Amino acid sequence: MWNHKDSYRVRNGIVQASTIEHPSLGLVFFPAFDWKISATHPERQERLLYTRDQIVEEGLLDVPNIREYNPIVADWDVIERVHVGAPDLQSWVTDAHRVSAGGAIAAADAVLRGEVDRAFALVRPPGHHAMAMIHGIRGFCTINIEAVMIQHIRQTYGVKRVAIVDTDVHHGDGSQDVFYHDPDTLYISFHQDGRTLYPGTGFMDEFGGPQAIGANIDIPLPPGTGDEGLLKVMRELVLPILHEFKPDIVINSAGQDNHFSDPLANMNVTAKGYAELVDLLQADIAVLEGGYSVQEALPYVNTGIILSMAGLDYSRVIEPNYIEQHQSADVTRYIDDLILKWKAQWARREEIARDELIGHKDSWVRDYSVYYDESGVQEERRETVRLYPDKIGWHSIESYGNYGPYAKQSVYAMFIPWQADDATREEAFTEARRMKEQGGLNRYVVVDPMGQGQVEI
Repeated sequence: MWNHKDSYRVRNGIVQASTIEHPSLGLVFFPAFDWKISATHPERQERLLYTRDQIVEEGLLDVPNIREYNPIVADWDVIERVHVGAPDLQSWVTDAHRVSAGGAIAAADAVLRGEVDRAFALVRPPGHHAMAMIHGIRGFCTINIEAVMIQHIRQTYGVKRVAIVDTDVHHGDGSQDVFYHDPDTLYISFHQDGRTLYPGTGFMDEFGGPQAIGANIDIPLPPGTGDEGLLKVMRELVLPILHEFKPDIVINSAGQDNHFSDPLANMNVTAKGYAELVDLLQADIAVLEGGYSVQEALPYVNTGIILSMAGLDYSRVIEPNYIEQHQSADVTRYIDDLILKWKAQWARREEIARDELIGHKDSWVRDYSVYYDESGVQEERRETVRLYPDKIGWHSIESYGNYGPYAKQSVYAMFIPWQADDATREEAFTEARRMKEQGGLNRYVVVDPMGQGQVEI
């Protein structure tokens, strides 16, 4: 398992990852033959089939320290400890989604049981745009497979401090939503600037909820960022923050759509650049997210990642259509300035946390909207966070989904933190019952992740 003292060294004031020699690697594949949004949709089974062909051709499954595992079907119980659905989860979640999450769980089990040093779940459908509340499909995602996996490992193995490093080109607004109020889950995303790409979020001021300032790190990068820029952000910003956070386990939300050939984005990263990024990170578990250059990129990026995670030579990984990439001087200057700004903000996180609570006594409230682009649903939310002076409080969501002129769904969901004591848990249930007595919504639900699970009030 990841150990910040053993896994990192400091050179010239910059933290760099060291490499475990020849670590054992578990692989899980699930291409979801029976699930697609539409016949020509970019998120389809070929994303994994070409990769599978490539790694078989390269003989990677015959390497002694690489072992393949089968996915499992994630139980409804563990999904319901993360997500609330409107009108219910069964309206949106298929067996394919459950097996995708189960593939991530199988990868985590292999690592946490000590069977392998690391694991890579090459599964679909992806999940990092799926929020805790679900009114449909957004950003090709329905349930958050990493969040379900993290719930499983906390419940099963007692893991506490978790770091997620999201290397997808799109900001993982779903993962951010699930963990925004959890100071023990560090979410770091570096992605193409949301002013130029879906979902339009992921900026520096999204720094974590009032009880978790500094646990959400969004690094918006300019279009045209290449290997040089991504690797610099990893070395000079991401690794030092991980070193300070001291996670028990590191998870790579491994989107691959920063590749120069990806049709849905505007970045210039190569397969070899991705492999080097993974080598620096030294994650315990990687879970596939996006990446839609099905033939030109994914087979080679995934091959590079597998070689890197297994401690093998990836220096000769190259795409057939490779064109030497040069990051512009303007992009380099922008990234240098962004790193300096982030270092300054990170250093001020305790001061920012104090300022965030000014004017808030017992609760913190915000209103915002969420759009489900694949389902055409507009959701309006009111989020309330219960503030305590000495512990982590619950948060609730009043959710109103507009499915069209004659169809609406509303849900009140109370989310109890996984760290909650009995008093916090009791108060959360009391508040949910009080809200139900007031009425006005279709459903009232409490999510108790380490206790009763999902409870209908």
